[in-house]
Amino acid sequence: MKAMGLIIFSVAVLAACKSKHDVEPASLSASASTPAKSSALAPRPSGPLASVVHPDLLDPSKAKDRAPDVFQAKFVTTKGDFVVEVHRDWAPNGADRFFNLVKMGFYDDTRFFRAIDGFMVQFGISGDPAVNARWQNAGIVDDPSKQSNKRGYVTFAQRGMPGTRTTQIFINYKDNANLDPTFPAFGQVVQGMDVVDAVYKGYGEGAPRGAGPDQGRIQSQGNTYLDANFPQLDGVKQARIIR
Repeated sequence: MKAMGLIIFSVAVLAACKSKHDVEPASLSASASTPAKSSALAPRPSGPLASVVHPDLLDPSKAKDRAPDVFQAKFVTTKGDFVVEVHRDWAPNGADRFFNLVKMGFYDDTRFFRAIDGFMVQFGISGDPAVNARWQNAGIVDDPSKQSNKRGYVTFAQRGMPGTRTTQIFINYKDNANLDPTFPAFGQVVQGMDVVDAVYKGYGEGAPRGAGPDQGRIQSQGNTYLDANFPQLDGVKQARIIR
């Protein structure tokens, strides 16, 4: 089965849209922008395959630890550092999954593959296709929405059907309350939102709607595809639980 990305839907199109290809809230999507031309490419993380560095990533069943009631995760990126604070009571299943992904090293050496000014920035596809193949159907049980998708709040992406939250997350650039019925926030950026704001956005919306990365190809080709075709993307160097 060809690897598919996740879909962030708007409330307006949720009932009608059944595609499994990773797109986003259609009514909120920005028009695709022309990639900015620059003589200096942004620095980007690099390293060995995730499955070599973190072999447990090849077994999603190991992501079974209960998250602390409140914890913080620090993301070291090509633009600087930011910290996400998670409250388990906001979305227990989402918090547990995020806790395990960070602890297992899933977000290390990944890219911010979809960043839309005035909307959100999305990441969480591994740079290693072997890891993606194991996680693409490892969904978690849905959580009810208790917190709104306000600026700086962090939420899992999904395919628009129950139980399809896996690894992709997004950080809201503005208040996106229309996403609340489907996308329960589990945490918020408490330090470094200016870093999140600074993530490269020049590629615009992803394919097929825009000129940005195609999520299916990221799933199947990993960072090799992104680095060859979208070299200015910023990325996560490392993510760790700090307390």
